[in-house]
Amino acid sequence: MSVTLKIPTINDNLKDFDNLFQLLEQLNEDCSEVIIDFSKCFFLRQNAVAFLGGLIRLIQSRSIKLNINWDSLHKNIKMNLEQNGFMYVFCENKEPWQGNSIPYREDKKQDKDGLVDYLAEKWLGRDWVDLSQTLQNVIVGTVWEIYANAFEHGQTEIGVFSCGQHYPKKKELKLTVVDFGVGIPQNVRLFQNLPDLPADEALKWAFEAGNTTRRGNVTGGVGLDYLKRFVKMNRGKLEFFSHNGYVLINKDEETYQKRPTFFGGTLVNITLQCDEAIYVLASDTDGDAPLF
Repeated sequence: MSVTLKIPTINDNLKDFDNLFQLLEQLNEDCSEVIIDFSKCFFLRQNAVAFLGGLIRLIQSRSIKLNINWDSLHKNIKMNLEQNGFMYVFCENKEPWQGNSIPYREDKKQDKDGLVDYLAEKWLGRDWVDLSQTLQNVIVGTVWEIYANAFEHGQTEIGVFSCGQHYPKKKELKLTVVDFGVGIPQNVRLFQNLPDLPADEALKWAFEAGNTTRRGNVTGGVGLDYLKRFVKMNRGKLEFFSHNGYVLINKDEETYQKRPTFFGGTLVNITLQCDEAIYVLASDTDGDAPLF
């Protein structure tokens, strides 16, 4: 059975994430061939780039015949995918170049040094924001925890996928991290021995200070609670999608809800404000942890 995935225009509103997850839902056990077509796609944000990279690797891992119609890419999208290195990874020998993209990256195994360098140099180290070294280290540490959780608990067989983008006019810096593992709700259910725990409640538990599904002497980074606090201070936005659960955290609200679509792994979308005054304010604030 052949399935054609028609990639739509993807921004990063809720309906756009639903559209991404619905692409995955089109794959079934009878699928023997997948055709990916971009002819109806006129814009792709970083969330789509990270997700599509993982989707391609997932299809390949299932030994399904894959046919990507690269000729269907519109010129502006192709140029962006060349710039962020997506095309270099999958089909072209053309080297990516520096622009407003944070490069597409895929990690089959945990590489802390490589990922810390990626976050510090490719994401935060491009003069888009004015950060002290201490503050940059704290931010990198909070985001590294997302990767650590994916590798330690996600049980992902194909790795973790990342991509970001700087939007100068909006003064926003975005990063998306996605894995196609078992998802946060599943880990929380197993840890608490509550197989029927709703996904939104499981996510809420995971974000509470001090809660972790780590066992024994396994330690972690600064934790999701610290990341949540920093995003609020920054007036940014933090979004988690896992199973049919959704988390939205910004300076005004902290929302845990159910979504109509299902994604078995975990997708994290981070938006930071490129406003120097906010970073200075955050760095001067006293709290239980440095710079919070």
